[in-house]
Amino acid sequence: MNTKVEIAGVEFKNPVMTASGTFGSGMEYSEFVDLNKLGAVVTKGVANVPWPGNPTPRVAEVYGGMLNAIGLQNPGIDVFIDRDLSFLSGYDTKVIVNVCGKTVEDYLEVVERLGDQKVDMLEINVSCPNVKEGAIAFGQNKDALYDITKRIKEKAKQPIIMKLSPNVTSIAEMAKAAEAAGADAISLINTITGMKIDIHKRQFALANKTGGMSGPAIKPVAVRMVYEAAHAVNIPIIGMGGIANAEDAIEFIMAGATAIAVGAMNFHDPYTTEKVVEGIEEYMKKYNVQDINEIRGIV
Repeated sequence: MNTKVEIAGVEFKNPVMTASGTFGSGMEYSEFVDLNKLGAVVTKGVANVPWPGNPTPRVAEVYGGMLNAIGLQNPGIDVFIDRDLSFLSGYDTKVIVNVCGKTVEDYLEVVERLGDQKVDMLEINVSCPNVKEGAIAFGQNKDALYDITKRIKEKAKQPIIMKLSPNVTSIAEMAKAAEAAGADAISLINTITGMKIDIHKRQFALANKTGGMSGPAIKPVAVRMVYEAAHAVNIPIIGMGGIANAEDAIEFIMAGATAIAVGAMNFHDPYTTEKVVEGIEEYMKKYNVQDINEIRGIV
């Protein structure tokens, strides 16, 4: 029984990854989850300089999920290399680093710094606000997405995954733009923009007013977008958005994803990723699936 998948020449022991921003760099979760059992650890977003993030409150619970406006708080690339990458080097799992920035130059600086590090792939978070374009996210304009993908691809030593925003008119068009610019893979979906108002305090639940919604409630949207993207491009897709168990993960694979990432459910149950790995193996035994790749895009 084969659970291995391949993305841009990188082989993963199984298709289960962590979604950026929900698992730190694995340190906090390593007492619950055997990181060696995961296909990959995808780190929290890292920038060229430390980011303080948004003011609090910046997390709110909603039906079927949560809103977050953390604002990509991170200690910057120097601390990340010394602390996080050195920690992950002790595990037999692939490492994918999520990269964020406010300008193309910010991204390029991080990508170049990671060029000689023990990193398997880079995931580029294009949901960051582009400060030079009036804070519209790089991933909400197909020309901006094409430009940043092309420029990063020219500098990156590792294969690049472009993480697409669902807050667009056509996910297929964005996927095509990333592929045309040379992306090795795409991951989707990032969070859906949402809002919550506290009617008793008569104010926004988040200091930022809006936040990214994640959790089980967004899964049908995510599955649909992965399906549409899979029919628009030929590069591999990492599917995510509301995955709570192996059944959810398999749904994404059947929609066309090569691999999947578990996000918000890590907060609800820190053992989720390992349970998904085991659940996929049980499903394969039950339905006599010899190779996980047999069921990809089967619907």
